[in-house]
Amino acid sequence: MGIRVILAEDHIITRQGIRRLLEEEGKFEVVGEADDGEQVVKLAVEKNPDVVIMDIAMPKLNGVEATKLIKERCPTTAVLILSAYDDDEYVFALLESGVAGYLLKTASGDELVRAVESASKGEPTLHPNIAQKLINRFRTAGGGKRVEEIGDILSEREIDIIVLAAKGMSNQDIAEKVIISKRTVEGHMRSIFNKLGVGSRTEAVIYGLKKGWFALDEIAD
Repeated sequence: MGIRVILAEDHIITRQGIRRLLEEEGKFEVVGEADDGEQVVKLAVEKNPDVVIMDIAMPKLNGVEATKLIKERCPTTAVLILSAYDDDEYVFALLESGVAGYLLKTASGDELVRAVESASKGEPTLHPNIAQKLINRFRTAGGGKRVEEIGDILSEREIDIIVLAAKGMSNQDIAEKVIISKRTVEGHMRSIFNKLGVGSRTEAVIYGLKKGWFALDEIAD
């Protein structure tokens, strides 16, 4: 069975194009399509997909509202935003809602395929414009103040892993860097999520930024 995907996009031509792109890859199974926000929430609850590809501008419920409901009701489903919008109000609301990634519609087909695969593994993908917005927000907010010591919550190994995750490294890259198996990295990531009360790497990194655990130059390399 491939990676199970729901498409949420109100423009049928765009939706059909994404479906064709994914199905031609042979590793994805599109299990539902929605053209409004209420429908995608209903489908996500019924189908429990691995990934929802979500537009922001949709009828009835927009992508921000739909994402919040999906993450409440289907916490294991990853939401990948694919949108023409990169307005700050959308970006930060969605990142804090727990999206697994945020791509702009200027992305290539290959970038979308990689992003869906990453989302299904719990690995974040952020368009460079979105990543820069995130960094700028915490720079202007005075990130770097040690509000809560990381060592009070995470083990030494978990600290190593979340810092590398904040730099955008995949689980495989982290495994090679710290010389452990990929499976062990995945176990540590699950432990980190549980300790922080989050459901994705993106949420974990945002949590760390808010607490001042990462220097901005560490994650902006």
